[in-house]
Amino acid sequence: MALDWLDPIIESVAMHVEQFMSWTGYAGVVLLMAIESCNIPLPSEIILPFAGILVADGKLNYHGAAFAGALGCVVGSLPSYWLGLVGGRPFLEKYGKWLLLTHRDLQTAESWVDKYGDWAFFLCRMLPIVRTFISLPAGILKAHFWPFVLYTFFGSLIWSYGLVYVGVVFGRNREVFRHYWHQFDFIIVTVMAVGLCWYVYKHMKHMKAFQDD
Repeated sequence: MALDWLDPIIESVAMHVEQFMSWTGYAGVVLLMAIESCNIPLPSEIILPFAGILVADGKLNYHGAAFAGALGCVVGSLPSYWLGLVGGRPFLEKYGKWLLLTHRDLQTAESWVDKYGDWAFFLCRMLPIVRTFISLPAGILKAHFWPFVLYTFFGSLIWSYGLVYVGVVFGRNREVFRHYWHQFDFIIVTVMAVGLCWYVYKHMKHMKAFQDD
């Protein structure tokens, strides 16, 4: 089933994101990754592959793009860390549901820290979902600041290298991927729709879990 109407939408979104990053360069990568790390749902799984496409086009350097991604993650993590440090558990109780955080998330973070110590922040930065909410619990748990910053940076750097590389591969073979896109556009759109529904479901589940805690 061909969804020809979808192509202009996708190409328009891709064009605007790519244009923004082309215009802002490494600063744009830092900014977008910082937004993600502030618990705002702007996934790095979207941001960094676009940076990789610019690398494939010769507009960015591979190592520079990965470094910018890791730096942005640190920059965005600091406000969440300080909010957790200053506001503590009362902040989580009052505002956590709007950040998709519950007491269970804090307990998860505590179990990671108990098991791995400061290394937990390094490991969490290489895991989907967990990487975006670990900063606030880190502040609440009064994690050591400089180890938190260093582990956040190096964990994010590994994550960034991987996702930028995905974009590089796509950028160098975009015509091939575009061919497959046209063959499987219905399946891809279905997956995207299911993903959106899952996000809404998880959001509502987190808010209910927060109220039940």
